[in-house]
Amino acid sequence: MANTAEAISFLFVPGDRPERFDKALASGADAVIVDLEDAVSPAAKDTARAALDAWLAARPGDAPGVVLRCNGADTPWFAADLALARHAGVAAVMLPKSESPAAIARVTATRAGLPVIALIESAAGLAQVRTIAATAGVQRLAFGSIDLQVDLGLRDATEDELLPWRLELVLASRLAGMAAPIDGVTTALDDAERLGADVARAKRLGFGAKLCIHPKQVATVRAGFRPTPAQLDWAQRVLAAAGSSGGAAVAVDGKMVDKPVLLRAQAILREAGD
Repeated sequence: MANTAEAISFLFVPGDRPERFDKALASGADAVIVDLEDAVSPAAKDTARAALDAWLAARPGDAPGVVLRCNGADTPWFAADLALARHAGVAAVMLPKSESPAAIARVTATRAGLPVIALIESAAGLAQVRTIAATAGVQRLAFGSIDLQVDLGLRDATEDELLPWRLELVLASRLAGMAAPIDGVTTALDDAERLGADVARAKRLGFGAKLCIHPKQVATVRAGFRPTPAQLDWAQRVLAAAGSSGGAAVAVDGKMVDKPVLLRAQAILREAGD
């Protein structure tokens, strides 16, 4: 089953396009989100749910799981969407417009141990983000940047206006002791430079993953969150120097290796899987 706590790239696939489900799983994304919400029109909700139900029922029990983005708790489709989460092939549920522990509790009651990815994309969600992060069952936070701009009335907003809210998700995740949050989508499909810059910004701010809306974004997202060869070399030299110092003060590249530097080197190696 997909390990959504450690995933870096999350790829959306429309719930009413079942012919794309297996292709999405083969895309190289760390996790695939089958979207029953924004990607599916109201008229197609029931058809999409039935298609996903049939696809999940046909999957072997040991196949990698998918993330289910259900419709919001205030919609008429919520309960029926959650019924799909009883399938073993659902690794987690992404709850849109996450705004209260009560809605999260309705998701976790569906199946024991079912992780929730809380999508923060409204003013109400931001106001409750630390409470949401601390709610039982919430595994990670995700940033719904586009819907948030609409809800806050941020017309023609740049990333500067969104910076405080991104940092709030990072802080809430850290306080809750959970994995770093998932950054929102980059809508420019054919702008590799923009995508790379968005990934670099997310990493600098403390995010650990990003939502993708096309398979061709996956490789850039995965590479952007991984340490560079130069960073790996530095981290290995820091740990080697600290290990051979016998507890004495030591410097690497002319800079003292204190505890924060050592912790950063260890984090880089963890991110690389070394």
